[in-house]
Amino acid sequence: MSKSLARVRAALQAAGAAAEIVEMPSSTRTAAEAAAAAECTLDQIAKSIIFRGEGSGRVLLFLTAGGNRVDPVKAASVAGEPLGAADAALVRAETGFAIGGVAPLGHLTPPRAFWDPRLSEFELIWAAAGTPRHIFPIPSQRLLQITGAIPGAFTG
Repeated sequence: MSKSLARVRAALQAAGAAAEIVEMPSSTRTAAEAAAAAECTLDQIAKSIIFRGEGSGRVLLFLTAGGNRVDPVKAASVAGEPLGAADAALVRAETGFAIGGVAPLGHLTPPRAFWDPRLSEFELIWAAAGTPRHIFPIPSQRLLQITGAIPGAFTG
């Protein structure tokens, strides 16, 4: 088992979440691939989008519905600081995950997190489990609670 997958499993267990991580036969790197693999709607995929806070220098996590796009201007307003692109090296160093498998929990350094209210419209959502082929289903409100994400209007 990869270190990334083990961290996600441990974080779910520590939170008391009964989510079962599923290995898919093909890639779940994109929201569309994950939705096809999970046989759910695109918006039931919780994408983990990472930005770099220009003021803090830290990564910020925006959990958004699979069909939504994060608007950088709105996201900066919600975060309270200008945002920049987080390159692959920064994402790996701060989260412990490679782009395409960033999970919403189990990060090396827990980031400030923000929540797309669209995700709350679904009882069950799916999220990356730390690798490009592992995902897990979880009640949306449970993931919101576990991540401590702040709901905000940052899509456009």
